[in-house]
Amino acid sequence: MAGIIRHPAVAGRFYPGDPKILLNHVRSYLSPQTAAAPALGCVTPHAGYVYSGAVAGAVYAQLEIPQTIIILCPNHTGKGRPLSIMSNGAWETPLGRVPIDTAFADALKKEFLLLSEDFEAHRTEHAIEVELPFLQACRPDFTFVPIALGTPQFEILEKLGEALAKVIQAQAEKILIIASSDMNHYENDTVTRIKDHKAIERMLALDPRGLFDVVMREEISMCGFGPTVAMLTATKRLGATSAELVKYATSGDVSGDREMVVGYAGVVVR
Repeated sequence: MAGIIRHPAVAGRFYPGDPKILLNHVRSYLSPQTAAAPALGCVTPHAGYVYSGAVAGAVYAQLEIPQTIIILCPNHTGKGRPLSIMSNGAWETPLGRVPIDTAFADALKKEFLLLSEDFEAHRTEHAIEVELPFLQACRPDFTFVPIALGTPQFEILEKLGEALAKVIQAQAEKILIIASSDMNHYENDTVTRIKDHKAIERMLALDPRGLFDVVMREEISMCGFGPTVAMLTATKRLGATSAELVKYATSGDVSGDREMVVGYAGVVVR
């Protein structure tokens, strides 16, 4: 676990900073536990747990968590480079440290030369961090590769997905690709649900180009459409045949405010 330690940036804000309280919260979102099965990819939200924890937990409760996980997220902060990876060290949460899979990260950088080694893009970005406690609760011994995407260019996202598939195909073990994303932001509940389900329809059709096009055409402010395009591209190359909407909600379901909401979708690709 040599290398840089990325310390929590949003513990105590997006999720509890106390490990016992955090683990209890995560386990409550993971319950009831369904029959876990392997998956090629998924989409999970990354808001504060009070708003999106139930959606994320519904996804993770269905997944058999493999040893190695790729987590793709949007770059909310604007810091760092547009295609940023960390290849060594570990990320820390209140539940402990999660080592980066250096061998996979190095292989991916060789396959996709546009990826930059860049800590700054990850230092204060919350969208991967909030996924880790769920994974730690499900499987404490996993390793992962963090990638933050700040590009809206379809061709680049597609090529990243193709590179991911190629490197994954060379591995002996199963690997899960997580696209960390919230859905439409800061419109009323009715509009958000209509917009989000247009995007979800394309996800369920395993249609990365269609997702990209509908997000652009309908002005859907899905922050992680880039990670989702890359994930769908990769999983299709890996033989995905189906996608399921596990759970959908908006922040209004918790806050009661239906005038200004954020949507959350949990999707599993197999």
